[in-house]
Amino acid sequence: MTQAIAEAYVAAWNETDAAARKAKIAQAFAADATYVDPLAAVAGHAEVDALIAGVQERFPGFRFALIGAADGHGDHVRFSWGLGPDGAADAPIKGTDFCRLEDGRLKTVTGFLDQVPAA
Repeated sequence: MTQAIAEAYVAAWNETDAAARKAKIAQAFAADATYVDPLAAVAGHAEVDALIAGVQERFPGFRFALIGAADGHGDHVRFSWGLGPDGAADAPIKGTDFCRLEDGRLKTVTGFLDQVPAA
C-alpha cells in the first residue's frame, strides 16, 4: 500500500491536464489535506492543485520520479523523489516527503528538499 500511495502522489504531480490532475488529487489526498515544504504551505485540493500547476509552469518538461521504494508503518509513509527533465539520467532536484494517511489518502505531507541546484 505504501508504494501505491507514493505512486499516486507522483502521478498527481506529473499530470499536466488540469481536469485529470484534479481527479488524481481527489483520489490521493483527503479533502482537507495539508502540504508544507520549505517553499510552500497549502491546504485542500484547490491549493494543492494550484501549487502543482505552479511547479509545472516553473519547470516545464520536468517530471517527478520516485527514488527507491516507499516505506512506512501504520498511517505514515515516507518516500524520496527526483524532479528533472523528462528522460534525464539523474534529477537535479531531489527531496523526501513524510506523509500521514487518513482512510488511505494523504492527510498531511511534509516535504524536505534534499538537493537543489545553486542559483
